[in-house]
Amino acid sequence: MEREFDAVVIGRNEGARLLRALSAAQAVARRVIYVDSGSKDGSPDAARGLGVTVLELDPSRPFTAARGRNAGLAALPDAEFVQFIDGDCVLDPDWAARALAHLHETPRAGLVFGRQFEAAPDASIYNWMTDWEWNKPLGPDTFCAGCLMVRTDVLRGIGGYNEGLIAGEDDDMCLRMQAAGWQTWCIEARMTEHDARLLSLAPWWRRSLRAGHSYAELGVLHGAAAGQRRRALIWGIGLPVLALAGLVLWWPVALGVVALYSASIARQWRRFRSQDLGAKRALQAASLLMLSKFAEAAGMASYWLARTRGQRRRLIEYK
Repeated sequence: MEREFDAVVIGRNEGARLLRALSAAQAVARRVIYVDSGSKDGSPDAARGLGVTVLELDPSRPFTAARGRNAGLAALPDAEFVQFIDGDCVLDPDWAARALAHLHETPRAGLVFGRQFEAAPDASIYNWMTDWEWNKPLGPDTFCAGCLMVRTDVLRGIGGYNEGLIAGEDDDMCLRMQAAGWQTWCIEARMTEHDARLLSLAPWWRRSLRAGHSYAELGVLHGAAAGQRRRALIWGIGLPVLALAGLVLWWPVALGVVALYSASIARQWRRFRSQDLGAKRALQAASLLMLSKFAEAAGMASYWLARTRGQRRRLIEYK
């Protein structure tokens, strides 16, 4: 059953991680296509050395993950099922059988994905938070990340991925697939090992900026991500502005805002502690979750500013 599908791996300067991703895909897929977005580390030649078909995107057009996935899909016109894999992810050897079985047993499933987990969640709080974020709710209407197995006729039927999106292309694709009457399934199964290597605040901050950008654009395109936008606006912009005004007009207002932040962090701390996280790590996670609202708000503001100017933001890279 595993050889019923083909794999499309996309990447940019992934180094040794790419070779692991390609080798794992080759072990189970019928064919593997690697789509490279302007790597400078020799990734295309390294992939060819493994016997993988390589597509190098024309640098005269902006690189996006959506563009890479569409190019890989176009190179497999006879494929019935395609597994998309990001170049920093390693496919679990048992995943293909589970995914294909689900697609065969569930006629309305347009795509299926499983549990993605971090290779080294304890290497940093940033890695741990990324692993926590991967834990998507199970069910037929969940939003995937970059790795998933899809029915190619369904993906082609909705026009593929939106190549103009620099972030949130997966949510956009799921929303369009659901609108067309298809289910986007998350099932209880290990799918991919992800190697984020987020070891400092700066790359994690850029990752959160990108998330904020996607919330803003998904709102414009679909009216989606309303809750995420609301939280970012309240905690990342509204309350800080209120605190500053309080410092000028009436200082107890500023103290009240500080109390609100403290109460929210305490609530999240208790939530993380209930997941058997140590007290120190729980405090780090709760604080980082609050800090993310400032980055998301900045990403949203950047999107709206560029939109009012008729500009498109360049790819936001965090690695």
